[in-house]
Amino acid sequence: MAALIHCQSISKSFGTKRLFTDLTLGVSDNDRLGIIGPNGSGKSTLLKILAGLEPADEGDVVRRQFLRIAYVPQESTFAPDATVASVLEQAALASGVSEEDCIARVQETLGRTGFENGDQHVSPLSGGWKKRLAIACGWAQIPDVMLLDEPTNHLDVEGMQWLESMMSQAPWAWVIVSHDRWLLDRSTTKVAELNIRYPDGLFLVTGRYSDFLQKREDYQHVQTQQVQALAGKVRREVEWLRRGLKARTTKAKYRVDTAHALQAELVETTARLRETESSVDFVGSGRRTKQLIVAKQLSHSFDARVLMRDVEMVLAPGRAIGVLGQNGSGKSTLLKLLAKELEPDQGTVTHAENLQMVYFDQHRHRLDPTMTLRRTLSDTGHTVTYRGQTIQLAGWAKRFRFQPEQLDLPIALLSGGEQARAVIAQLMLQPADVLIVDEPTNDLDIPTREVLEESLSEFPGSLVLVTHDRYMLEAVCTDFVGFDGHGAHGVFAEYEQWEVWFRRQRAGMAPESKSARLSRRASSSPKPKKLSFREQQEYDTIEERILAAETARDVCRAKTEDPAIATNHLDLQEAYDALKAAEAYVEQCYARWTALETKRQLSQPQG
Repeated sequence: MAALIHCQSISKSFGTKRLFTDLTLGVSDNDRLGIIGPNGSGKSTLLKILAGLEPADEGDVVRRQFLRIAYVPQESTFAPDATVASVLEQAALASGVSEEDCIARVQETLGRTGFENGDQHVSPLSGGWKKRLAIACGWAQIPDVMLLDEPTNHLDVEGMQWLESMMSQAPWAWVIVSHDRWLLDRSTTKVAELNIRYPDGLFLVTGRYSDFLQKREDYQHVQTQQVQALAGKVRREVEWLRRGLKARTTKAKYRVDTAHALQAELVETTARLRETESSVDFVGSGRRTKQLIVAKQLSHSFDARVLMRDVEMVLAPGRAIGVLGQNGSGKSTLLKLLAKELEPDQGTVTHAENLQMVYFDQHRHRLDPTMTLRRTLSDTGHTVTYRGQTIQLAGWAKRFRFQPEQLDLPIALLSGGEQARAVIAQLMLQPADVLIVDEPTNDLDIPTREVLEESLSEFPGSLVLVTHDRYMLEAVCTDFVGFDGHGAHGVFAEYEQWEVWFRRQRAGMAPESKSARLSRRASSSPKPKKLSFREQQEYDTIEERILAAETARDVCRAKTEDPAIATNHLDLQEAYDALKAAEAYVEQCYARWTALETKRQLSQPQG
């Protein structure tokens, strides 16, 4: 495969902090590369270096001539008076798309990314839809390689599913910096971890995230064996040194130098392998009551919109419930109802006597931004009490990767990930029967997520968890409750069951004819508007796009039936993923055609 970008022995520092040294990494045609690593390891900086937005301190970065790069940052800003279509048009033109091709490109991108009205203004859009627009801008540029920094930020579950589908359809190479292990496992063909624990600062594996985990475990096992062998060799040399030299020979001096070199190598290798991790261990109260919280016939509305009806739930020790739904569907509302921070419109919530509950709030209202980290973690400022034992505050803070000099910083100066760790450090000091946890993974890197995940899995009480981290949901939860955002809910044994249920809720259980949809929409649209100029342009070309989409779908289906592919499970899985994405795009095209046709017919004079 042809190289698009190649970084050779690059290094980068900020002030006195060295991010990475002597790093070598390349991006080639058809690469689907996921970059992971602890917070502060330089992932975003590396992405900017690949994009040409940040120079490396040392080393060479070579890009193919006339390479088109689309870079999607973590946070994107748009002009307050801009429309969705104008933003996409600006992105397309800036990348070299001709004016005559620009309108068709914008309309196609609108259809692919789920924007029904290109004339809508950007400023009222939610964070999730603004993130979609930022990704759509990259798509409209028709790049050779697309670089995305935390593209799942602000996306709800449906948005993440959309992103997976979009990236699987992308006909170009892409590189994603992400903490979303579900996305990495389903979308990538390579995974690279930036971490100083590796000799070259990088561990690269060809395959999905699950393949990466296995290869990393094998690597760590080998490294541990090598350290043990090296330690044995150093021990023998140290014993020889202690006995003293029998003769001042050249050979003896050489052995002294070798012994000292082995000692230095052991210190360096051991320090590199000693990965700094948060140590999270929520304390269960040991209560054996079978019913900790009982919710009966819960119903609640917000601004005249029904979020949930007749929800029944029993929380018992050992039960971990994952709460699913789009943003705004009522997930956080359910947690507040269970915690009695909010009164239901109907129904009751009953707590066991003297219930001990820990509530992790996604907005981190527990934190006073003006208070120092020291006072946040300890009333005395010197010690904390954990499991009946007194622990020095500096040692407690170190469990959560805080340095002693950070203790006297105000909370406002800490990063988002550090604030999340501070909340966890507070909460785990409290014995609990029930953990109610709302979006704990915001701003957390993968190593911290893994440690938190393990602790939640081992918690002996009852857990209610809301998170966009689907990987964590699958690993931790024993069952799920999901909302459709319009009052309906369901109970499920697996995450995939909720996905199927949710799609049926969106589409309607009974198939509806096109004429029935048009009739229903006509009766519910009191103020029909004509197609805008851009919509008319899209309507005129939609049949050609559907035909092309169906042709691409048929090609993908043929690949899944190819005997040559069927013998390779990775190729076969990739073929099925491509077929699923192609079928989804066909459905999007038909849905868009129906919407445009409905609007066009409603605007026709009746008579």
